[in-house]
Amino acid sequence: MLSPLLAGLLFLSSAFHTDLPAPPPDRPRYTFHKLAWSDEFNYTGLPDSTKWTYDVGGHGWGNKELEYYTKKRRENARVEGGNLIVEARKEALVAGNDYTSARLVSRGKGGSQLYGRFEIRARIPGGRGTWPAIWMLPDANTYGNKGWPDNGEIDIMEHVGYDPNVIHATTHCKAYYFRINTQKTGITKVADATTAFHTYAIEWTPETITAEIDGELYFAARNEGTGWETWPWDKPFHLLLNVAVGGEWGGQKGIDEAAFPQQMVVDYVRFYEMKKA
Repeated sequence: MLSPLLAGLLFLSSAFHTDLPAPPPDRPRYTFHKLAWSDEFNYTGLPDSTKWTYDVGGHGWGNKELEYYTKKRRENARVEGGNLIVEARKEALVAGNDYTSARLVSRGKGGSQLYGRFEIRARIPGGRGTWPAIWMLPDANTYGNKGWPDNGEIDIMEHVGYDPNVIHATTHCKAYYFRINTQKTGITKVADATTAFHTYAIEWTPETITAEIDGELYFAARNEGTGWETWPWDKPFHLLLNVAVGGEWGGQKGIDEAAFPQQMVVDYVRFYEMKKA
């Protein structure tokens, strides 16, 4: 039982002390301020050959895609008006493929990087049957099967035309990938993704990979610390920009042939270094 004096002191304490302010947030472990590599597309013609190469072919790319990816063909990849344009077209340039497109790869000097912030401002195509992607693959396949998925994939942005304006960010590895339906994925809707530019970005550190659109975080994958099977993201990766046609995902609802051509329009690509805070 409280004495009158102690009760009075407790009353005064509660009367004259408000809630303490919240402690300051933890200091960020990393910063991403220094620009390491970029293409602002402030020129005209083919994509800069010192920064971009091409994946070429029409063998389905492991997903039963229908396009043929061309090399140094302006109809499919060009820079004009301050933007990179990656265009998928309904045309049988090569026997066995009824569509053409481009798949650009940032394999020039500085075009691959271990950790950092990777930021791409783009307007993506619509149309049933399109499957645009902004994504990353490793420079070297050193783990497990010496290929995919053991060596990892980071999807910064994927969109399928039959599901308009729904954006996906995903990581794939040996333990977590789509063939066994264990991939780690973030999904969000952007009402005008196919009509307006948005900034798609990831921040990749030794502990996490996070994805955001226009600064809004919507996906995080964390390093479990159990080895390469769950975290192969400890070596340099490069960027890919492409518009696929059809495929096991993009073609699930068929293809609207009348919707073509379709373009992914890219304002810029920027890689920032990771620095410990």
